[in-house]
Amino acid sequence: MSEYLRKGFLLGLGAAVSGKEKFEQKVKELVEKNELTQEQAKTVLDNFIEKGSSKKGEWDEKSKEKKKTMAREAGLATTDDIEELRARINVLEEKLGVSLAEEAKEEAVEEEQN
Repeated sequence: MSEYLRKGFLLGLGAAVSGKEKFEQKVKELVEKNELTQEQAKTVLDNFIEKGSSKKGEWDEKSKEKKKTMAREAGLATTDDIEELRARINVLEEKLGVSLAEEAKEEAVEEEQN
């Protein structure tokens, strides 16, 4: 599945680069025909780049969410899952007045003595 995602990403990236180049060429032609001023062309290009950057952020977030979903479906724990479990363990340790790390150290010392 990841090979399909990689190929899809590369396809999208290629389309974006090609689209940007064609867009820049079209804006350059409009300037040469005096249909746009240099300042207007710069503004149009800046807006195009800004929009592309915001879309990249959206794509990154969607990709991250998709990876989390795939990890859950595969039965893998996410970083958030692990952090949640650590927090729950800490709460339980506090309630019991015991630290599993301390117990592990004590057991290791006892084993060394035996």
